Amino acid sequence: MKIRANLVHIFDKKIEAVELTIHDGLISVIKPIDEVCETYILPGFIDAHIHIESSMLPPSEFARLALPHGSVSALCDPHEIANVLGVEGVEFMIDNSKKSPFKFYFGASPCVPATPFETSGSTLGVLEVETLLLKNEVKFLSEVMNFPGVINKDRDMLEKIALAKKYDVPVDGHAPGVMGEDLSAYIAAGITTDHEAFTYKEGLEKIQKGMKVLIREGSAAKNYEALHGLIDDYADMLMFCSDDRHPDDLLKEHINALVKRSLDYGHDLYKVLQIACINPIKHYNLDVGMLRVGDSADFIEIDNLKDFNILKTFIEGVCVAQNTKALFRAEKVIPINNFKAIPKSAQDFYLESSAHIEVIQAYDHELITHEKEVRYADFLDPSKDIIKIAIINRYEDKKPVVAYINGFGLKSGAMASSIAHDSHNILVIGCDDESLARCANLVIESSGGISALSADKELLLGLDVAGLMSSERAEVVAEKYSDIDHFVKDVLGSNLESPFMTLSFMALLVIPDLKLSDKGLFDGREFHFVSVSSEDVHNDK
Repeated sequence: MKIRANLVHIFDKKIEAVELTIHDGLISVIKPIDEVCETYILPGFIDAHIHIESSMLPPSEFARLALPHGSVSALCDPHEIANVLGVEGVEFMIDNSKKSPFKFYFGASPCVPATPFETSGSTLGVLEVETLLLKNEVKFLSEVMNFPGVINKDRDMLEKIALAKKYDVPVDGHAPGVMGEDLSAYIAAGITTDHEAFTYKEGLEKIQKGMKVLIREGSAAKNYEALHGLIDDYADMLMFCSDDRHPDDLLKEHINALVKRSLDYGHDLYKVLQIACINPIKHYNLDVGMLRVGDSADFIEIDNLKDFNILKTFIEGVCVAQNTKALFRAEKVIPINNFKAIPKSAQDFYLESSAHIEVIQAYDHELITHEKEVRYADFLDPSKDIIKIAIINRYEDKKPVVAYINGFGLKSGAMASSIAHDSHNILVIGCDDESLARCANLVIESSGGISALSADKELLLGLDVAGLMSSERAEVVAEKYSDIDHFVKDVLGSNLESPFMTLSFMALLVIPDLKLSDKGLFDGREFHFVSVSSEDVHNDK
């Protein structure tokens, strides 16, 4: 097969018309030609850190949406499904990924569960991590979220990092706000990347200390604006990632959006493409082509260097997407799950409260939260945006743990999800106990999903694969998700851009400040439980 186009040479920083010859999936000849070509070819884009499960799609369906955007590969941390099903869940992801041409590479997750302060469905100990690292599809140790454990030389964490060194694979980091001596200790343990920097100063310090920094734009967490200033001087130390991306967003764009945005901001074309196409291949030693003789023929064809419209995506010389459509159909997924919760009553969400309470304060586009002390008069007052949040253990029949939250803007009704990082118990927020129970029960009765309801309407997107993903077609999932997302905003009143994604992180204990576990309200800076309320008990019924 031969293709004539303008080749964007990222390494040589030039563009020339060429004839590309492909044989047996490899680039065999690149011959300069003396003619005018209308299109451009360049290496495909790579998502350097993503949890595929957060797209609510299994890998094969994720690929169908990502390929038309010019993405050819992704570095996947499967710790979401690992928290639910352990090694079996990771093997499901690997097996399903082989049903598409997309190049998925997986990590062995060292923090399953993320902390001992919550209930998960499974545990990946040192033995399980080594079992995964021995698989050809596993290329790195996934994000080491227990940064206090690493800094304080926790034996389990250090043994897992030692395994990564033994098998000569990189170690991904997760260190939000960690700087100074703590950061130096974290890096010294062997951590090589971080995708949690949320200020320029933090990103710069991490780079200067030798860490690769990932610029992240997901459906909830967005740090591009804070970090893109690093591109001009530190392109060799950066990668792009989405981390968590919901299906409606993935239907619209992927890493291509970061490339176009960077060019619109005036950043150098070759530096931007180095970040999007080259750095992940080199850092993780991937078998993905970089448009050189002898490379796998993984590349994209675009119309021009301004609009960057993706015309075709090739993997191993085969056109797998064209004109915004994937050219393959994924097989039907056979669901697996781990779900034991039973329906709850409104009484289960009753909470005695006092003169003052600790409230989780959530923010749009951020995983971090703050703690906020609120007086009794404001309890359960939607006009002041103080409503209840509860978490229900999905692996055992336990009473919900209830607290208060600010920042979602709900004026009525409730919303719930079995996507609750990282142990994936059931999170629900709502304006009254009856709504909390009804909304949570929609998820429980479908053995996983996201739900929302008002006084007269109920919506549910069932997630029959581990309570995290749907076995339906990607386009169907994206449409259902979009409907329920708009319902939460337009009918219930949420002012968040991505309310379900933000909700899913309210149980992520390793992100400061205040989060909720199925064992209690948790301080993510000091790593201990705190009381929801002070003394002087009142009745909130």
